Amino acid sequence: MEKIVVYEKPTCTTCRKTIKMLNEMGVEFDRINYYIKPFSKNKLKALLKKMNMKPSELLRKNEDAFKKLDLKNNDYSEDQILNFMVADHNLIQRPIVEKGAKAVLGRPIEKIKDLF
Repeated sequence: MEKIVVYEKPTCTTCRKTIKMLNEMGVEFDRINYYIKPFSKNKLKALLKKMNMKPSELLRKNEDAFKKLDLKNNDYSEDQILNFMVADHNLIQRPIVEKGAKAVLGRPIEKIKDLF
């Protein structure tokens, strides 16, 4: 069976629901708190590719950092947005669940079932 990794912020309600759901499904997985073990640019880029998403689609739009950078009104490139996300983890939607060559953003958490 392919290894499952949950990239999370443990205090996040949706992350906690994801962990609970995977436990109830009897699935073995690893947890990575990306606030303690941050994403490298290459890792985040690889996860985005597995999710078939652009960086702008993974942005948390209600964050202060989003507003401070005025991401809504500026025409940043996807690479620039990726750099912002690597520099400030609060800009990244969560949780991200990875299984082999696939990954999903667990919002809503039912999307995680797409990996199985």
